[in-house]
Amino acid sequence: MEKQPNEILNRARQENQLEREEGRLWRWSLWLLVLLALAVALLTWERLESLPYSLGALPAGLLVLMVLFAAYAYGRKREVSELKGILRGLESRVSAVPSEDQLDQLSQVLERSQRNFKQLIDSFDEVAFAVSLDGILRTINRQFASLLGLPYAEIIGRPLDEFLDEPKRPQADKELSRFLEKRRWAGLIRVRLKASGRILHFDCVLNGIVSGEAVVGISVLARDVTHERQKETRFTELFETLQEGVYFSTPEGKLLDVNPALVEMLGYPSKEELLAIDGQALNFSQEQTRVLGRASDDRGGVRTREITLRRKDGKPAVFLDTSRAVWDPAGQIIRYQGTLVDVTERRAMERQLRQQEEFQRHLLESFPDLILVIDTDERYSFVSSRIRDLFGLEPEAWLGKKIGEIQEQSPELVELCRSVLSGKQRFGLCEYSARHGNGTWSTMRASASPLYGAGTELMKGVVVSTRNISVEKKMEQQMIQSERLAAMGQMIGGFAHELNNPLTAILGLSEMLSEIEVAETVKKQLTMIHSQARRAAEIVQNLVFYSRPPAPGRSRVNLSELVQRSLHLEAYSLRKNNISIDFQPDDSLPSVAGDPNQLVQVFWNLIVNAEQAIRELRDKGTLRIRLGRNSDSVWIVFQDDGPGIPPETLPNIFDPFYTTKRPGRGTGLGLSICRAVLREHGGRIEATSIPGAGAIFTVSLPVAAALATAASQDSRG
Repeated sequence: MEKQPNEILNRARQENQLEREEGRLWRWSLWLLVLLALAVALLTWERLESLPYSLGALPAGLLVLMVLFAAYAYGRKREVSELKGILRGLESRVSAVPSEDQLDQLSQVLERSQRNFKQLIDSFDEVAFAVSLDGILRTINRQFASLLGLPYAEIIGRPLDEFLDEPKRPQADKELSRFLEKRRWAGLIRVRLKASGRILHFDCVLNGIVSGEAVVGISVLARDVTHERQKETRFTELFETLQEGVYFSTPEGKLLDVNPALVEMLGYPSKEELLAIDGQALNFSQEQTRVLGRASDDRGGVRTREITLRRKDGKPAVFLDTSRAVWDPAGQIIRYQGTLVDVTERRAMERQLRQQEEFQRHLLESFPDLILVIDTDERYSFVSSRIRDLFGLEPEAWLGKKIGEIQEQSPELVELCRSVLSGKQRFGLCEYSARHGNGTWSTMRASASPLYGAGTELMKGVVVSTRNISVEKKMEQQMIQSERLAAMGQMIGGFAHELNNPLTAILGLSEMLSEIEVAETVKKQLTMIHSQARRAAEIVQNLVFYSRPPAPGRSRVNLSELVQRSLHLEAYSLRKNNISIDFQPDDSLPSVAGDPNQLVQVFWNLIVNAEQAIRELRDKGTLRIRLGRNSDSVWIVFQDDGPGIPPETLPNIFDPFYTTKRPGRGTGLGLSICRAVLREHGGRIEATSIPGAGAIFTVSLPVAAALATAASQDSRG
């Protein structure tokens, strides 16, 4: 009996020492768990952040869970220590029956332990519960009850399948065997509630509840990520359906992910094939060092630029690239994300528009006429560069100024523009004299017409075309003078023919009388008469030689071009008199040998005659001109729709001084000169008529080869 207190004391000391060692071991174990959780969080942070789902909060949740577990374990350890103390007291009094106070104390400790555990799991923001292997709920927290909308008592002890449509029990049983091997699982679970039909997504951590060596249940900690999942789904849908190309790339330019629009833009059959190529393989221009990536010293701000990428077929594609950097928690750039807008067609259209504008500008600049555009405020809105040649001015000298403000401006041109602007006439012509910057004067011909807006009938201004016709005017005067001289020559030729007969008689009689024996005085008088008559005959011979058309200077000429020149000389008068020209040039005709100036005079006379004939019958008409060839000649037909030529006068129209025109309207020498010129060229002219339906003049000229052959035959003969 004396040794029993000592043994009890020794055993108590040993138990206290074991409890201290056990407490120290518990503290080291808890600190080790906290440090381990912290280390896992730091090491996996970057990897978790790059996962396709938002799992970045998992390390923090794990750390919080470990801290709470440590607090819970520490509280449980204290309660266990209290229970051990009570049990030791009971052991010391084995033979004694526990008192009611001791039982109450033990009951309070147990209730406090359960209440602390309940408060612990209820304090979680995540859903926490424990379930047996057969699916019966054993413990839940407040978040779980709130999720189901049921009180605590209606949930505990019931199967989990009663509250969830998904996941299905067969699927859960299939995964249970794999879980029992590892006793831990973490991942995303899709849940459908039976009561409301809501679909939720939870980021879950499952741990096995172990009794001895066997797993008897599962503890679940689940964080609701439905909102994040919905945002990710919307982002994925947006990413997949955007018409613009979206990409993610490494800083070196290697593609990490692209949307279908970009795959289609670059012409690849699949995303995988595009992601498999090197980023620099997309570089079409050698001037771009990193087509999608950036230099190492780049700060990663928003950058917008235009780049050229190589499509799958090797063709270039122009994109508008807008990108920015994505940083990791350490502040390092881990990737770039950006959008690509295909502007290839837009740039091609812009180039085409620029080319069209350049073509129009060059066309206007190369146009022989000065082009002016005057707006509705009577201001010059466009002046072509031909103003330098016509007036010795720069276009800027007139741009923006009103037509009435320019002192050098012709009143005729101002009046013409105002008349078209006011709508009094839709098309107008005028001729005026203009002074060049160097002091010389020129004759100008201006035509004005209204300018309308695109697709509308609203007048935007007036377009004026101005041409220097000084040369044409001078040629016209020369032709008029030539016609007068020719008429004079024909008249002189006629006079000479009439004078030759009496002069021949005088010369013959004077020679006969000089052979008769007469007085010396009479003989001298006869000699004087003969001398003066011979002198008169020589003068007449000279007049005849002068009046005869000179032999033309022969060269190869294109009749189609000569007709166009003749029409150009009479263009103003034809437009003024409403005479339309139906002319079909034919440059395939062979050339003829002749004097171009004399042939132009012939064609011009025929055009003027047709114009005057039409004007005698009606206010407007048509002159039809056709060209053709025979085997050895080229012919030109001039057909008007005038009154025609009466049959009784047709044989005489080529006679000198014969005319059917009113007095003062013609000399009757035009057609006779035409016939004389054509005869000198080896050609001919013929006239036919349909009374009341117009006259037809046909001019025929031998081709150059045939003419040369005829000339050589004449020289041999």
